[in-house]
Amino acid sequence: MTRLTLFNSPLLLGFDHFERTLDRISKQSAEGYPPYNIEQIGEDRLRITLAVAGFALEELEIQLEANQLTVRGKQQDDASRVYLHRGIAARQFQRSFVLAEGVEVTGASLDNGLLHIDLRRPTIENEVRQIAIRNGNSADPRKVATTAAADRQNSGRSEARNQRKERE
Repeated sequence: MTRLTLFNSPLLLGFDHFERTLDRISKQSAEGYPPYNIEQIGEDRLRITLAVAGFALEELEIQLEANQLTVRGKQQDDASRVYLHRGIAARQFQRSFVLAEGVEVTGASLDNGLLHIDLRRPTIENEVRQIAIRNGNSADPRKVATTAAADRQNSGRSEARNQRKERE
């Protein structure tokens, strides 16, 4: 069975990694714990803030692998405590965020039960290039490579001739 995809158009070449990313996002857990905010704190800076009240610094872990930022928290039950009522459970969590290509994690801090993770987006400069169009059959890549090598060789000869003429 053929699978239809969002990026199946012949006009969208090289976007298969976006499709894999969307698949990975859709498979992530829909659990809402811990709650989080994502805010823009500068023109090219973002901050993820997770509410991790009750977690100590050593009970939290942040890991970045293949553009996926994963935050884990694991609390241990204190066996020496005797609870008459327990409304705050010791729990663990894992929350993942898929980052765009080039986004880097610049730091993390824990402040009053809030875990802040700072990110920086790369500034993308648009580049306009002119692509030369050659005469001839470009279907055979060996011919194109041979033609390019011949062009380099001829331009080297032309430069040598020009240098000799300048010396004379």
